Amino acid sequence: MSMLRTPICDLLQIEHPVFQAGMGWVARADLAAAVSAAGGLGCIGAGSTTDAEELRAEIRSVRAQTDRPFAVDILFATVASKSDEAVRYTDQVTAMVDVVFEERVPVLISGLGSPRDAVPRAKELGITVMSVVGAVRHAEKAVADGVDAVIASGSDGGGHVGSIGTAALIPAVVDAVEVPVLAGGGLADGRGLIAALSFGAQGVWMGTRFIATQEARAHDNYKQKITQTNTAGTVVTRAHSGKTCRLIRNAFTESWLGREAEIEPYPLQGMHVGHPASLKGRIEGDVENGVLPAGQSSGLIAEVPSAGDVVRRIVAEADGVLSKFMAA
Repeated sequence: MSMLRTPICDLLQIEHPVFQAGMGWVARADLAAAVSAAGGLGCIGAGSTTDAEELRAEIRSVRAQTDRPFAVDILFATVASKSDEAVRYTDQVTAMVDVVFEERVPVLISGLGSPRDAVPRAKELGITVMSVVGAVRHAEKAVADGVDAVIASGSDGGGHVGSIGTAALIPAVVDAVEVPVLAGGGLADGRGLIAALSFGAQGVWMGTRFIATQEARAHDNYKQKITQTNTAGTVVTRAHSGKTCRLIRNAFTESWLGREAEIEPYPLQGMHVGHPASLKGRIEGDVENGVLPAGQSSGLIAEVPSAGDVVRRIVAEADGVLSKFMAA
């Protein structure tokens, strides 16, 4: 048995503790299937699917390509929430959760918000539930809500981020909760996996590394831009959605400098600015005027291989690091 195999691998019946993040617009069936087929856990990002039936089609497309476990990441937007009541999800979220249950997706991930109301039914169906968190208090809340594992994502990562760096966040979350923890934020290779395991995490959650792959649903200009961006080439801004988000620095991000007072609150900024700018950057390939989420790990990415090759390389690099330790 590989020294890299952790308890969460046994829980989810996967070979390697390599998890692909459920990135909006980018993480669709082809990417998720390729990662899962290579022994990791691929993930469909439901945040940019137009409706529940499109999500169902993506789920079935994954199953047409591989019989391995995979996940769906849903942004659990709510209509109203009180601490003493079950949360009330939007109709769209409710419909997507229903599809995940109907299709018996092995893993349900909350990329934003609480999945508390979905947990009981998920457990009845044998579906593992995980939540992405950016602070210890968020992890504790997620565990109290009944999740099976948490994904602690540090501010080094791309997309929506908190304020705590990965190296401090991961061990703090590991110390605070008793469920498995995955580590995300600025990690892109086998060294990152070993670092995550040394912090006490049971696997690594990677987004930016998997954007720059052949199967990712993103314009090639976006993928190549990641390979051309160094570790200092990203910036955290609220201009995309109204919440702090790490993007590649470009004309879009620069245009909002000094105009922060004009940024609308979440989710209005995303509806009025972020959504069209995301289409422009991620799908149409306008890398100067569009939104390009990416982490500081961009500086570690130099090419655009297949997603399966990424998984295999990460595992081989991590094994190499362990071999050096054992030989020392």
